[in-house]
Amino acid sequence: MSQRTYRVLLTQEPEGGFTVTVPALPGCVTYGESIDHALSMAKEAIELYVETLEAEGDPIPDDSRTLEYSLVLAS
Repeated sequence: MSQRTYRVLLTQEPEGGFTVTVPALPGCVTYGESIDHALSMAKEAIELYVETLEAEGDPIPDDSRTLEYSLVLAS
């Protein structure tokens, strides 16, 4: 079994909970009521997405070669 790395972005929603997106997998979006729940849902969504790509014989992208930085700028 190979190992893949995925970056997930959690956006806190005004009504509560977190929306999760996976940039390497377009359309892979899920939701969780807490950070832990959101990450659990993200893992499940990624696994299902990858299973679908494998079944269709499509390439499986990941973020293993992606570097990420956050810059904070004063305004």
